[in-house]
Amino acid sequence: MNFQRGRHKEEPEINLVPMIDVLLVILIFLMITTTYSRFSELEITLPQASSEKSGERSNVIDISVSATGNYMINRTPIQFRNVAQFHDELRTAAGSRVDPVIVINADARATHQSVITVMEAARMAGYNRITFTTQNRE
Repeated sequence: MNFQRGRHKEEPEINLVPMIDVLLVILIFLMITTTYSRFSELEITLPQASSEKSGERSNVIDISVSATGNYMINRTPIQFRNVAQFHDELRTAAGSRVDPVIVINADARATHQSVITVMEAARMAGYNRITFTTQNRE
């Protein structure tokens, strides 16, 4: 039996205001508790190409890497056996210079590993000022 004949049933509805309030509180909480971390960066001195030739510098060690993997330090060819031996060659080339600049002149077809080997040997020797030579396109 239906005793409420004249009444219309109210449609159920969802009240969105409390749900929005809860979502905003969660969003604010996540924004406050999130930490922003910086990734460690490799510090290298990037080369700058210019048309002028710089004068001779006395605190520079020139390292050349050929496409075949041969190394030269200050235009003197060396036999590469391992990184430790290359580290000793760098120390010998530096002599009494304090914190020399390592200039890597690598062939465009030289392997990435050969350049990384030079950088690793310089790091082991304690030389952290590394730069690369560039060539102007004309």
